[in-house]
Parts: sequence; C-alpha cells; structure tokens
Amino acid sequence: MRCCLIGGSGFIGSHLASLLTASGRELTVVGRRAAPIRKLPLGAKYVCGDYGNQELLRTLISQTDEIVDLAYATVPQTSFADPIFDIQANLPPNVSMLRRAAEARLRRVVVVSSGGTVYGMARSLPINEEHPTDPIAPYGITKLTIEKYGLMFHRLTGLPVVIVRPGNAFGPGQIPEAGQGFVATAIARVLSKRDVTIYGQEGTIRDYVHVTDVASGIISALEHGQPGCCYNIGTGVGKSNLEVLRAIETLASVHGHRIELRVGEPRGFDVPVNILDSGKLREVSGWTARVSFEAGIEETWNFLEGT
Repeated sequence: MRCCLIGGSGFIGSHLASLLTASGRELTVVGRRAAPIRKLPLGAKYVCGDYGNQELLRTLISQTDEIVDLAYATVPQTSFADPIFDIQANLPPNVSMLRRAAEARLRRVVVVSSGGTVYGMARSLPINEEHPTDPIAPYGITKLTIEKYGLMFHRLTGLPVVIVRPGNAFGPGQIPEAGQGFVATAIARVLSKRDVTIYGQEGTIRDYVHVTDVASGIISALEHGQPGCCYNIGTGVGKSNLEVLRAIETLASVHGHRIELRVGEPRGFDVPVNILDSGKLREVSGWTARVSFEAGIEETWNFLEGT
C-alpha cells in the first residue's frame, strides 16, 4: 500500500511516519523545507514542495493509494493575530488537494482537523462528534471549513475521506514556544529558569494526548474509519494548566528547579474547557490512549532536558 503523508516531518507527522512504515506501507512524506526537520524512518521518501502546486499535487496523487493530510501553516495564536493569512495559507491548498483526490481512485484520505478548536464552547462533557461545531478562533473556523469541503466532496463524488479531531498532542519532539503546546513550553521555561504564564487562575482545561497515541489514532481511522465520518482522538480526561504545572513540579523539584508562575487575564480566543469522547473511534477500531499523562510528562522532560 502506497501512502502520501503531507506535512509529515512535523511533530505529529514524524511519529506517524514511523508507524506507517512499520505497517508495511510505502511512504512518501511531503514538506515545504529542503530537508525534513526531523529524522524520517528508513525507507521513507521525502519530497520537498508546496502541495498547493497543481503539478506536484497531480503527480503525488497519481502515485499513491492513501493520503494523510497533516499540513497546516498556522497555529491558534497566530491565526488570531492574522485571520486573513490563516485562510489564505491553509484553505486553498487543502481544498485543491481534496478536489484532485476526488478525481482519483484512492483507498482513503484522512484529514487531520482539530478536536481542541472546532467544537468551540463545550455544552456537555466529554465532547463527542455529535456536539455542535461553533469555533471561536480563526484556526478552528478554517479547520472546520476544510472538514466541510472534504465532506462535500464525499457526498458529491464519493471521496473516501475520514476526518480526525485530535486533542492536545504532547510528548518528545514538540518544539517549545511555537504558539501551541503548553506542556513543552512550560517544561522548557522551567529548565531555563523563566516564568510560566497561564491565563486565568487555573488556566484552560485540555485533553492532553501523547503524540504516539495521536499517531496510532490516525492510523486506526485510516484503516478502520468509515468514509464521510469524523472521529475524536482524546483521553476523555481534562487537565488544567495548573494541574500540568503540578505534574511538572514533581520532576522539577527532583532536578533542583522551581516553577515561577505568572497569571494573566483569560484570553477571548481560548476555549475554557475541552475534553474529548473517543468512543466512536474505539468502537470501530479498538483504539485507546495507552501512554499515561504522568509518563508522557516525564518523557517530555527528559527529551527537553537533553536538547
């Protein structure tokens, strides 16, 4: 089976690439950089290019059986600063890819959306896929729009698209201070003796999912997901920023570090609580999160301490 992983040299993509090659797939990874920023597994082919380029896109699709689309040019924080750029940088290439994929005979197309942003304010917890989608930040609005285009092509052309909505991925390999990824940023700031800022007395509550569990959830959706359906990837457990810091503090004290905390005013584009119900994915594939939060925190600490 030939698989094309768009945006595959990033944080989630590098972990996903390893699992895809381990499954026996012939993997092509597409990225904008001249060389991947993370080491790819043995046997994976890397293609440098903009997947919005129609000629490149046509060639890639003609040479694959599956597509997993992880590419996205912005993060929630930067999308709020420039919502027009968020649209222009992400919507045209994603819609173009979906349109070209709809013209081909592919086994499956997986679009990686955002379980943390597309639902907006939680009306019930944990959030399942039937929960209303009402995002409050540009990032979530554009992610949801891409979902809608994928589902439109499914209805009109039979495009075998599956949508996945992961929670907040964390773990080794995540780059701190990148506008998302509270765990990595907090640990990096503690290690460098800088203060950590949360917004609101306890910060926001998020469903933190270890990156290997996110990657295995994507593969579960790729292999077992029903075309035209959406699947959450989460643990069903929420942790506030303050609870994350308490877990980090256990490690920090052992290594002679302490946490300097700053509390800012809540930000309007932050959803206060997001906890995902992944029962739908579990039902079709048996997937479940396997790495505990505490083990993931320790693994991330060790990774960042050694960099």
